[in-house]
Amino acid sequence: MPGPSDHEGLPIKMLNDRILVRTDTEEGERRSTGGILIPATAQVGKRLAWAQVVAVGPNVRAMEVEDQVLFNPEDRYEVEVRGHDYIILRERDVHAVAAQRLEEGSTGLYL
Repeated sequence: MPGPSDHEGLPIKMLNDRILVRTDTEEGERRSTGGILIPATAQVGKRLAWAQVVAVGPNVRAMEVEDQVLFNPEDRYEVEVRGHDYIILRERDVHAVAAQRLEEGSTGLYL
């Protein structure tokens, strides 16, 4: 019977409306605009997070690989692929997309 290590090195394809994203910071950790590190233990209201799209399923319509997406960190599934941690989201769980290709017709807000 194949074990978990037998799947390493195989190509991965996202299915349906699933999106694989990678965050730049540790779990819950973030920096203020002044550069101060705010630990995960600091309590604040619900806060959305940005992540970079790594792969998309065939039914994803509004985003592409390398786009930045805004999502609720509490509504997610985590997975480790080849030693790196990723998050799997559904397209409907993404609140906003930021990408250079969206410049025309954008809201005027920039990251």
